[in-house]
Parts: sequence; C-alpha cells; structure tokens
Amino acid sequence: MDEYKLIALFKTKKIYKPILGFVFFLVLGMAQFQCGDQAHTTHQYLNHDTAVHYVGMDACKSCHLDIYNTFIETGMGQSFAPASRQKSAAKYKHTQPVYDAHLGFYYLPFWIGDSLYIKEFQLGPNQDTLHQRVERVDYIIGSGQHTNSHLSSKNGYLYQLPLTWYTQLQKWDLPPGFENGRNVRFSREIGLECMSCHNAIPKVADNYSNLFTSIPNGIDCERCHGPGELHVKERLTGSKVDTSKGADFTIVNPKRLGWERQTDLCQRCHLQGNAVLKEGKQFTDFRPGQKLADYFNVFMPNYKGAEQEIIMASHAQRLQQSKCFIKSNPSTVNESNPALKLTCINCHNPHVSVKKTGTAIFNKACMNCHLPSACREIQQKASITSQNCVACHMPKSGTVDIPHVTVHDHKISIPAKQVDAKSIKTFMGLYCVTKGNLNNNDLAQAYLNYAEKFEGAQQEVLDSANYFLNQLDGIAQAAAIQIHYWFLKNNHEAICNLSQKLKNVQHTDPWMCYRIGQSFFNLNNYSEAISWLENASKLAPANLKMQIKLGTAYLMNAQVEKGIAVLKKVLQANANTDDAWTNLGYAYALSADFKGALNCYNQELQLNPFHQQALLNRAAAYLNLGDRIKAKSDLLKLKKLDPKNETIAQLLSQIQ
Repeated sequence: MDEYKLIALFKTKKIYKPILGFVFFLVLGMAQFQCGDQAHTTHQYLNHDTAVHYVGMDACKSCHLDIYNTFIETGMGQSFAPASRQKSAAKYKHTQPVYDAHLGFYYLPFWIGDSLYIKEFQLGPNQDTLHQRVERVDYIIGSGQHTNSHLSSKNGYLYQLPLTWYTQLQKWDLPPGFENGRNVRFSREIGLECMSCHNAIPKVADNYSNLFTSIPNGIDCERCHGPGELHVKERLTGSKVDTSKGADFTIVNPKRLGWERQTDLCQRCHLQGNAVLKEGKQFTDFRPGQKLADYFNVFMPNYKGAEQEIIMASHAQRLQQSKCFIKSNPSTVNESNPALKLTCINCHNPHVSVKKTGTAIFNKACMNCHLPSACREIQQKASITSQNCVACHMPKSGTVDIPHVTVHDHKISIPAKQVDAKSIKTFMGLYCVTKGNLNNNDLAQAYLNYAEKFEGAQQEVLDSANYFLNQLDGIAQAAAIQIHYWFLKNNHEAICNLSQKLKNVQHTDPWMCYRIGQSFFNLNNYSEAISWLENASKLAPANLKMQIKLGTAYLMNAQVEKGIAVLKKVLQANANTDDAWTNLGYAYALSADFKGALNCYNQELQLNPFHQQALLNRAAAYLNLGDRIKAKSDLLKLKKLDPKNETIAQLLSQIQ
C-alpha cells in the first residue's frame, strides 16, 4: 500500500479490543466512454453555483426518455423507494422467524394488504408470547441485487428496522451491525450521511438529526450530472449547444472530466469509510465536477495481515490500489491529460444495469490495454469474447462489513494464493483515500470519529487522536476536538474546567455543547448542565437525544414542569423514542403521581421489555401504590437480567 500515505504510527503499548458504536447513556462504465479528452476546470460549470437548484429526475425524463428507461433498472435507480410489493426483492411465503439468540427476540416480516410490517416477539418456556411489537416498514433501501433493508418513519424521523433480506442466499437475517449481541432493535437512526448516498438530495430539518423534510425516491440523474435547473431552463427556451464542438456548461457530463474529478464523483458514494466533513460543509454540498476533499475526506484503516479483506462499498478504494489504475493515472500528470485510460466509466455505463452490460463489454475494456495473448489462461483460445476477465482478475469475495454478501473485488490483480483468513491482523493507522490537503484538525477528528463509530484498536486510535490534538494551537481551534477526546476518555472534570474558558464564546457546534452539558450532568452539576444543554438544543432542535437529556437535567435540578414539557414534546415528535417514557414517568413520580408514572413505565416496557431502569422505577411505583406482588415480579425480572446487582437483592429481601 505504498501508494498511500499512512498516517500516524503508535508509540504506546498496543492494546486490542473492539470498539462499539458510541452510545449516549441517559440518566434514569463503459468502453465507449473516453476519459479526459475534453476536461475542463471546475469553475466553468455553471451548475456549481449554489443558486442553481435540483429539479428531479422527471424533468430529465422528458428529453432523455431512452436513458431514463434504462437507468431506472440500475442499482442506483433502484436504490430507495417506499415499501411496496413491487420494490421488495424478498420472499415471504413459508418464512421462518429470524432469532436473535443474544436478546431472545424473534423477527418476522409480513404483509397486510399493501403494507409491509416487521413483528418482534419473545416466547416463554411454554411457547407463550411474553412480548410483541409490530412496526410498519415505510421505506426499502437497497436495490435488491445484494440486500433489501427496511426503514420506518416516525413523523419524518428515520430508523432502521432489525431485519434484512439477503438476496444472494435468499434468506432473512439481522441487518449488518445488528449481529453478535449488537442488536439495537428499532433505534438505529438513519442520518444524512447514510441517506445522501442511497438517495438523490434528501433534506433534513437540521444537520444533527435524523428528521427528514424531503426524501426523493432513489439516486437520480443529478447525482452524477449536478443540479439541472439551469440546463432545463436553457433547453425550454430553445437554446442548444453543439456538444460535438465543446461542453455544455449548464450541466456536468462526467466523461468530459479529468480522471481525478471522475474518481471523486464515483467515490462520493462508492467509498465507504470514516468521513470527516470540512468546517461548515455538509454531505449534500458536493456537486459533480468538484473536488471531493474540499467538502470531506474519507479515511480507511490499514491492517497488516488483512490486505485482501474488502468492505461492501470499497470499489473506488480498491480500484485505486490496482496497478492498472496507477499506471493509467499517474499522480505526476495534469488531470486533463488526454492519454489517461482508466476510470470507473471505462467499464461501467451508469445508464445501464450491470446485469445487462454483459461480459463482452467488460472484456473489451480490458482489451484496450491487454492483448489476449498476454493472459496465460487463454493463450490457446481463439477468442477473448467467450472468456471472463473479471471473474479471474476481480474475483468475488465476501465482505467484512455485510454478512451473506459477495461482491467483485475492484483491485484488479493477477490471481495469487489466498491469504490465511485467520492470520493475525495488526492495526497500523488510518490513511486518507480522498487525498485532500490534510491538517492536524482533520487527522485528530478522523481518529476520534473512528474510535467512536468503528471497531478497532481503541486505545491506540485515541492515542493517535491525542498526538494530532496536541499539535493544534489556540482554544478556538482545539476546544471542540479536545472535548470530544476527553468525552471518549470519560474525563468529564477536564471538560468542565475547559468550558469555563468558553462561556463568552459564540458556539455553533451542538455536539460540543452537548458533551459539556453531559459532563456537568455526570458530575451532578445540573444548573451548569442545563446552560450547555439549552445551547445544544437551540442549535439542533430536531435532535431528540439532546432534548431528552435537557428534559432530564431539568428534572434533576427540581425544575419538574420544564422537564415534563420537554419530554412531552419529544414524545409528541416520536412516541417510540428510547428513554423518554422512563424519564417522564420519573417526573410524575417526583410529583407523587404514581399512576401517571406507572402508565409511562408500561409504555416504555411495551417498547423494550428489558429496560432495566423502567423495570426498577415501575417496581417503586407499584410499592408506592401498595402492590407488593407486582413490585416483586419486576424485581425478580431485574435479578434475572442482572444477577450480581446488590441493590436489587436488597430490595427483594425487604419485600419478601
């Protein structure tokens, strides 16, 4: 991997342990395309102006019907849609429930009329139903070539549901990331980073929430050609451009871009990794023909001993590691060099489904550089057309991030001996695939994001983050990153001390305010926590987790009415929000309204029968209402969930 600059070696003792996604705990191409021969600088494209708007695929359809009809059959065209029988690639007859052995839940998909549902249930020793929850599927995400995953919308808040269809094996199973005891059931938020690759240009209420105000149906023309408002207006006035003589600058034609901008366009979505946004930028800001690294950089982990492992959306990363790519696109040449030969669209016509492209087209792309006689496997063959270059030099492989899926490895190479899958993997650091001009701020954030979101060598990752953090100067530059680092290290006292220097600074980062507020909360300084959490909530009013934490801080600071008002507002936005019912029940208990508290705890336990705080609080409510039998029942459930909890044992002994 010497073609990439590895970032940060570690000076500390290596410690290997898995990193779970961070949880905020609450209280209670094609051969006929030629590349780069008429490349232009990005500022010449008029639809890069932010005043030019997206108009949707139907506006393109009227003039480009033939392309539209083939594009909607592609994986991109089928990437996202409302749940329907037509959209679903799954089989439902004779389906057996999927069982999560870690939590003891079963999951079963079923239709009622034209509506798709997923049922979660739990069975007792006598096969009696102990728990049942049913959620409607509002959207299906994924073309169905590999998977269909399922989303629910709660007043615009999007969540992934705990069941996925794996097409290649024709089976239902838990979604990626829900396996091996990591099942978050119905609470995985789907934010803009995810949706901006699986869709056209969705819109969120604010950039820190999963509340969507607009969701198009799948990837459309403008994701590759840029916003079409100006182009459509020009065509409607009768204005035309002779594209045989030059580019039409009202719209981006990717084949006219140089190889670097073509690569950026494809790897905007075909490069899954640790994305670090530039300050003030969002995932939907990038437009085709622009430099991706001006908006965000994507970092990938480098593991020694795992060079052959691939992830699902690693196409751009792996292609750029190929000798074919490196020799065709040397970094020493200008991006408009007409001699460049290889980018994604040499093999893939984005307007035609890969299922209909055909082996001969892919072979022809290879034959632009390689003669059939160069391949040892076919030296005795008269024709290349009956062979399959891809099958040999881009073999299918399983992915480390998505179970039950195989994809073609886009690192074009001569077949080699398979590496032992059980070989020891050593984390060497992160490297930047998008090759932006990196600074210490970018690098520190990359390691912090990796530690928070991905599994890996956490201690080493945080040590590297700290190394780059120490290179930053000034409170204004380093404060948010420093606080993020200390938050992951649970150093809440240091965060609170630093916050005193930030009181008179105007803040624009809600996560920094939230982390400071959470730190004061953890140290039982609720009045200071409220001040920072109010700032966070104002900056990200649609983020329900921030709102719940603010409401809970009000309760802990004896501002019960304010706490109740905030928690009720959260539940009005989404009645299934984790922890809100438990904290609202606590508010009613503070007011000695134990029947109201009991109703809230019942609502929470209907959503999550294993919610330990809700069970404990409900037991207390039962005791206050004089029902010792039901209180004991809840405490026995808690003892089974947490056998070593001395507090539960003491409570049980008191009510025997």
